Amino acid sequence: MDFIDIIGLFAGTCVTISTIPQIFKVWKTKKVKDISLKTFSILTFGILVWVIYGILKNDLPIIITNSVSLCLNMLMVYFIIYYEKEN
Repeated sequence: MDFIDIIGLFAGTCVTISTIPQIFKVWKTKKVKDISLKTFSILTFGILVWVIYGILKNDLPIIITNSVSLCLNMLMVYFIIYYEKEN
């Protein structure tokens, strides 16, 4: 792994962990009124395309960070749908 890959992993990690505080807040409060399902759905789809791109380019930093981000964003979409029905 070279320096450019390390930069890619660092950048991807920052973007990936940015969703975690929102997930914990929704999980704790069970409130999603002000969170846009459309925004998170489009973001999740975009991340899926990044994973596909990373696979096609055989770019491990893109594959790893976006795969984790995809899972986290899918969880957020699930929470929005699930908790929206409860309220």
